Amino acid sequence: MYQKKFHLIELELNSILEITQVINNNAPEDSLYKMYKFTLQGNLQVEKLALYVFEDDDNKWQCKVDFGTNLDFSHIDLEAEALSDIRDISPVDHVDFSTESFNEFDVIIPVFHKDKVLAYVFLDSNESDSELNDVDTRFVQTLSNIIIVAIENKKLVRKQIRQETFKKELDIAKQVQSMLFPKSLPKTKSLQIEATYFPHHIVGGDYYDYIPVSDEEFVLCIADVSGKGVPAALLMSNFQASLRTLTRQTTDLNEIISELNSLIWQNAQGDHFITFFIGLYNTTTRQFNYINAGHNPAFLLYNNEAHQLHSGTTILGIFDPLPFINQKSVDNIDEFLLFSYTDGITETSNPEGEEYGIERLMEFITKNRDMDVTKLHNQLIREIQMFKQENQYSDDITMLSCRYTQEEDDEG
Repeated sequence: MYQKKFHLIELELNSILEITQVINNNAPEDSLYKMYKFTLQGNLQVEKLALYVFEDDDNKWQCKVDFGTNLDFSHIDLEAEALSDIRDISPVDHVDFSTESFNEFDVIIPVFHKDKVLAYVFLDSNESDSELNDVDTRFVQTLSNIIIVAIENKKLVRKQIRQETFKKELDIAKQVQSMLFPKSLPKTKSLQIEATYFPHHIVGGDYYDYIPVSDEEFVLCIADVSGKGVPAALLMSNFQASLRTLTRQTTDLNEIISELNSLIWQNAQGDHFITFFIGLYNTTTRQFNYINAGHNPAFLLYNNEAHQLHSGTTILGIFDPLPFINQKSVDNIDEFLLFSYTDGITETSNPEGEEYGIERLMEFITKNRDMDVTKLHNQLIREIQMFKQENQYSDDITMLSCRYTQEEDDEG
């Protein structure tokens, strides 16, 4: 009897030593599970076992090892709620399972790390062809704990690497995005342009721009790309570079929109799309041309009237070629206020679930049309904050305003 017990202890110690060496050699998870199975089934001659491990990535329990069973437990879900009270080695018949699948076993062994359950081992502790007879459940618990904690540490390292990679990607995306926006905007007697941008996340999906085309013409635009992070930021960066190249070649908005749409279609392959508003004003002809590509309608206020600018085409990047383009022209405007924005403003909601909406926004802009554009933006932000109260913003907030008058600018 003493020799049998000594032999068992020797087997167990050797098994722990072998497992520890494999762990120290940084073996992959699959190798650790294979070693676990070989040690229990081959060395200690455990006849029947199923090991369930919780996978954070899939948010579910998975059977990682099973042998000697009548059923294939890799296809049997674990009823984790039924095991919530199991804190130590317990009989299976103490658990109220809804199926009889686990009746093949007589013992449940929980595996903890601190207060978190990492795994459950099911085994038949009374079956063994070994001369050692019954399975040492405490050793199975110890061995399982060593293996599962080692695997959990590998998961944590992977998670940390993913987080560091994600942080680096966010930093890159943030740097790319910061280069999209114009470094300065004109503030002269005749032309005042103001922009406000509040990203909802570290990296947002909005873009605005002011592009002087010639001494008589300038372009204003605002856009919202679907998706976030590096892919969206890189797409928008490519979009901006292409837009600036195109405006040096032509002022035909139809051509610019068509080329930008093809670019998005080719680069994003339907995974991303962009809503876009572009306006071109000529100070000599006093003509304002625009195309709205599925974006929120900009507001154009002139001659004591306020207009929503809807005309244009569909969202960019969905069809190639675009099914239609309707460029709109507004003639003979000497003075105007253009206010453009993204849907983060109109979709901001109050505690009752009511959205701020286009009508309320239009009313605010019309009422404050003569206000300095910087002050206009500041007042609107305060208005929205009062409206939403303790609610959080649901999206990026971007505003771009342009006031033009016929006043002569000072020279020099």
